[in-house]
Amino acid sequence: VQLQASGGGLVEAGGSLRLSCVGSGIIFSVNGMGWYRQAPGKQRELVAAITSGGTTNYADSVKGRFTISRYNKNTVVLQMNSLKPEDTAVYYCNAPLGSGIWGQGTLVTVSS
Repeated sequence: VQLQASGGGLVEAGGSLRLSCVGSGIIFSVNGMGWYRQAPGKQRELVAAITSGGTTNYADSVKGRFTISRYNKNTVVLQMNSLKPEDTAVYYCNAPLGSGIWGQGTLVTVSS
């Protein structure tokens, strides 16, 4: 299994970004998948997850602003709206959810 995350960048507060995670050797509709982030000096935290059945859950800090969805059987996207400076972090995709398989990370920087 390999995961390729992309879509990060620099955006002003209030802006939007769309992250994508493309998997090879895995079908996201069969396996759950999660987006995590790690800010400098902080532990990696779960931001959003989607189960094989399509159930989603979000960290309280991003509820109402971020949306995780499956684009196709091996691509999951994270739509991030109303971004805040505290969303600045490296974002990683993880699949199967809870496994030790990670994408390479994509940097999101939100300026105030």
